[in-house]
Amino acid sequence: MAEKTLILPASAADLEALARLDRHISREELFHSIARGRVLTAKSGARLTGWLRYNLFWDNTPFLNLLYILEEVRGLGIGGALLRLWEERMAQAGHRLVMTSTLSNEPAQQFYRSHGYRDAGCLLLEGEPAELFLTKRL
Repeated sequence: MAEKTLILPASAADLEALARLDRHISREELFHSIARGRVLTAKSGARLTGWLRYNLFWDNTPFLNLLYILEEVRGLGIGGALLRLWEERMAQAGHRLVMTSTLSNEPAQQFYRSHGYRDAGCLLLEGEPAELFLTKRL
C-alpha cells in the first residue's frame, strides 16, 4: 500500500467527492450509508484514492457493495487494505461471514479469491453476464 494512504470512515465532508465518483448509488442513499458508517475511504493526503461501501444482505450479513480504487493508484495494495480493515470491523461487530459479488466477466473475482473468498453461487439476469456471489468466513 502507498505509504501515505490513510483508511478512514467516510464523513459528511466526503459526500460531494463520493457522489461525483460513485455512479452506482443515489446521492441520498450514499448520504445514509455514510451516516450509518458503511463507507470507508482511502486517502493520500486530502485526496480520495478509493472507497469501500457495504450494506447488510438479508438485514444481517455484511455485503460489500462496492470496492473502488482510482486507476492511477491501483496495484499499490489500497484495495487489499480497505478489504482487510472492513473484514476486521465486521468480525469485531460479531459477524462470522461476509459476502460480495462481481460480474463473471470482471477480473475482480480473482482479487476476492486471492483474499480468501469462495464462490457461493450466481444470479442470472436476462441479457447480462452472471453475477457471481462470493463469501468468506471470518
